Amino acid sequence: MQRLLQMGMTLLGIALVAAVSYLAATRSGAVLSAIADHRPQPVPLATELPAAPTASEPPNTVPPPTESPIPLPTATETATATPAPTATPTPLHQPAVAGIELSGITHSWQTWNNCGPATLAMYLSYYGSTLNQADVAAVIRPNQDDKNAGPEELAQYARAQGFGAVLGVHGNHDLLRLLLSNGIPVLIETWHEPEPDNGMGHYRLLTGYDDREQHWVVYDSYDTVNLRGADPYLGLVLSYEEVDRLWPAFNRNYLVVFPPEQEILVRSILGPAAGEPAMWEEALVAARAEVEANPEDPYAWFNLGSDLTALERHEEAVEAYARAEAIGLPRRMLWYQFGPFESYLSVGQPEKVIALADFVIAQTDQIEEVWYWKGLALQAQGDLTSARQALERAANLNPNFAPAQAALSN
Repeated sequence: MQRLLQMGMTLLGIALVAAVSYLAATRSGAVLSAIADHRPQPVPLATELPAAPTASEPPNTVPPPTESPIPLPTATETATATPAPTATPTPLHQPAVAGIELSGITHSWQTWNNCGPATLAMYLSYYGSTLNQADVAAVIRPNQDDKNAGPEELAQYARAQGFGAVLGVHGNHDLLRLLLSNGIPVLIETWHEPEPDNGMGHYRLLTGYDDREQHWVVYDSYDTVNLRGADPYLGLVLSYEEVDRLWPAFNRNYLVVFPPEQEILVRSILGPAAGEPAMWEEALVAARAEVEANPEDPYAWFNLGSDLTALERHEEAVEAYARAEAIGLPRRMLWYQFGPFESYLSVGQPEKVIALADFVIAQTDQIEEVWYWKGLALQAQGDLTSARQALERAANLNPNFAPAQAALSN
C-alpha cells in the first residue's frame, strides 16, 4: 500500500511539472508573439533613391492584440496579478531616408507675377487635381499686376478645394526630409535675387532631395538654373546651402497640402504646434537665439518681429523691426510681409504705417494689403475720407480680399 502511494505521488509530480512547463511555454510564446506584433520594422538605409510612396497609402496602423499576452488570474487566485507589458506604438510615419524623389506632378511655367498660383497648381496636381494656374489666380490674384499672393491665401484656396493645409514657420531640413520621405511635397517661400538689389519673393515646390549630393529637387515655375530637363520636365537642383541662404527671408515658412485622409500622418510629422498659436512661441525662442548668434542679420531681427507680432507683443515687435530696418532690408521686403504695419499701428504710430505704405506704393501701387494698412492708419488719424479711398483701392485690386471688405462695411 505504501509503495502504491509513493508511485502515485511520483506520477502526480511528473504531471504537475509537465503542466507548469506547458503553461510557461504558452505564456512565453504569447508574450514573444505580442512583442513581435508591436515591434517597429527596421527601414534599411537606401543605397539608391527609392521610389516615392503613393499619396493614397493609408498611415501605418497596429492591429489590436486578439488575446491578452498574460492570462488574467481567476477569481480563486490570491496571488498578485503580473502587469501586462506596455507595447511600444508603431510610428505613424516612416523615418527619413538618404534620398527620395516624388513623381506624378504636372509642371507649369508661370505667367506674369504668377509663381504663387502656378506653384500651388503644381502641388495640387500631385493629388490628381486638374486645376491650372489661371484657375487659382482667378481667386487669389485676380489683378494680374498684383505682386503678392500670400501663403495664407494659398492655404485657404487649397482648403476650399477640399484639401487639408497647414502653414508653418521656422521650418528646418529634418522636417522637410521627413515629409518628403513620407510621400508629401512641401511648398516653401524664398528670396530670389538674380541681380544685386533686384530680389523678390519666390515660391518653390520641393519634390525630393539627396543627402549624398546635398541638394533638393525643386519644381520651379520660373527659374532654369541647374535645370535637369525641360521636356519632360525633371525639376532643378538647389543646394542645401542655397536654401539655407534664401529661406530665412520668409521666416522659413512652409505650406503642407494633403488629402483629408492623410491628416493624422501629416500631424504626426509636423507635431501638434504646427499652424497653431504654440508654433509662434517655439519660433520666438529660435528667433531670439538667431539674433543673439548674429546680431547684424536683418532677417533674424525681422523674423523676431514677425513672431512677436503674431503673439500680439507689439511693443517688442516694433523694436525688432526697427533694428532690422536700421541694419538694412531689401527694398521689396514689404511687398510680401506686413507685420510691421500691424505692430506700428497697434502701438499708436499710424504715421509710421503711412510712411512704410507710401514707400511701397512708390515702387508699385498694385498690392491690396499695403492699401488696406494705409487705410487703417489714415482712419486712426481721423482722416476718414482718405481712409475710405485707400480701403476702396484695396477692395478694387482684389474683391476677394476679405479684410478690406470688412473694414469698408464698418
